[in-house]
Amino acid sequence: MIIGGSFQGKLDYAKKLYPEILWADGRDCPYGEVRTCGGIFYLEAYIRRIMKEEEDHGRKYLGLLEELGSINPEIVVVSDEIGYGLVPPDPFERRYRETAGRICTRIASDAEQVDRVVCGIAVTIKNKL
Repeated sequence: MIIGGSFQGKLDYAKKLYPEILWADGRDCPYGEVRTCGGIFYLEAYIRRIMKEEEDHGRKYLGLLEELGSINPEIVVVSDEIGYGLVPPDPFERRYRETAGRICTRIASDAEQVDRVVCGIAVTIKNKL
């Protein structure tokens, strides 16, 4: 897992670290692609897209993300950290922020390694290897 703020160099870092991976773009990839892809970037956008779908469909794929470590254990996940700053007044935005945080927490818990990228510099914050 690679996390960090927006536009901090996460994807460049991920592509250098894992040049062989075929990446899925969370902004527009098919929902089921996380089952088989080597890596997904813009995970936070993927979560937002799912949450905007009809309720049952959204629940199905949010559940998939919560079990991603067992479904696709080799996947590399790249996500913006979105839980910092002011709490949004919009109810959907608050629910989205909480959901994304919970999913990223679960993925980080299952991950062998978690790197945080700030200003293009990566720091390993978890390494079970």
